[in-house]
Amino acid sequence: MHIVCPAVSLMDHQFERMSVTPDSIGNRPSNLGFGLGLRTQHYAEVLEAKPAVDWFEIISENYMIPGGQPLAILDRVRADYPMVMHGVSLSIGSTDPLDTDYLRDLKTLADRVEPRWISDHLCWTGVNGLNLHDLLPLPYTEEAVAHVAGRIRQVQDFLGRRIAIENVSSYVTFAQYAMTEWEFVSAIAEAADCWLLFDVNNIYVSGFNHDYDAQAFIEGVPRDRVVQIHLAGHSHNGTHIVDTHDAPVVDDVWALYAAACRHFGPVSTMIERDDNIPPLQDLLAELDQARSIAASVAGEGAVT
Repeated sequence: MHIVCPAVSLMDHQFERMSVTPDSIGNRPSNLGFGLGLRTQHYAEVLEAKPAVDWFEIISENYMIPGGQPLAILDRVRADYPMVMHGVSLSIGSTDPLDTDYLRDLKTLADRVEPRWISDHLCWTGVNGLNLHDLLPLPYTEEAVAHVAGRIRQVQDFLGRRIAIENVSSYVTFAQYAMTEWEFVSAIAEAADCWLLFDVNNIYVSGFNHDYDAQAFIEGVPRDRVVQIHLAGHSHNGTHIVDTHDAPVVDDVWALYAAACRHFGPVSTMIERDDNIPPLQDLLAELDQARSIAASVAGEGAVT
């Protein structure tokens, strides 16, 4: 499906930079190994059994609260494992002003967790103060690149660190666009000087929905910007695929993960599961499969 992008300006409102001292940006973060999303269903087992997980990813918004049991458990898990923070509400592509209250809470949580990095999605989630609670696609235009890159730089100035931006799955495209999605993602990473979170399942979903070559997407993204890989399941509806994160990773996505490993080299990799949460052992088995694929690719030789 195509939608027409209205001829409106993407110029953002002025954003007042907060008085923070940025940390040194430095080089790409080191590979953390193989991780999982931290979910409430697994809290007790993680705390008691300390499973063979190299690191955990948390959903930032779940812990952007002043206190309570979630933060207490988070502190205990953080004592044993490295963590990264992953958000769903930054709405970096919106024309609304950046939410300084949200950014303050995000920075407060980051000061507590000391994550290896913070990530969010390359999308918009609302406009005129309305949160639609969905990850909505952007037009692939030079104007959108400049708009989004400028906002990412403002967020990075506020937080005092680079952030990572994730490619999203999509179900509609704009009728007007000037570049491919991978060219768009790459241009924003360069203009904003940010990291990338590369979601392999999302390129499989969008590639099927929009009939593009997922391998071209992999090869079109600069390897030195990618700090993390997401793997997840989806719902295949015959004519289209929905990124639901409620099922195991499918064989075709595992094959794309192998291709990503060949292009990017060793990158921190995790399994996402947000619905129909299985026993922790099931996710650990998937994580072992990711380890096996990455090791097999590493044994093949040089990165392509």
